[in-house]
Amino acid sequence: MFPEHRDLITKLKTENDLHFVKLFDEHNELDTEITNLENDPVASASRADEIETLKRKKLALKDELYQYLLTKAQ
Repeated sequence: MFPEHRDLITKLKTENDLHFVKLFDEHNELDTEITNLENDPVASASRADEIETLKRKKLALKDELYQYLLTKAQ
C-alpha cells in the first residue's frame, strides 16, 4: 500500500505515531477479515452484504491514511 510513501510509513511506525499506527493496523485487520470471509465459500455467499460494508470501511481507512501521509510528507 502506497509504495511511494514506503519510507514515510516506516518512519511513522518506527516513531510510534499513534494515530497512524491505529489507522494502519485497523486497515490491515479489515484486510485479513475480508480475505478470510471471501475465502470461505459459505461465508462469502451468506455474508456478501457484510463483506461489502467491510470493504467500504477499509477503503475509507485507506483514504484517511493517504491524506494523513500527504500531510506528514510536507
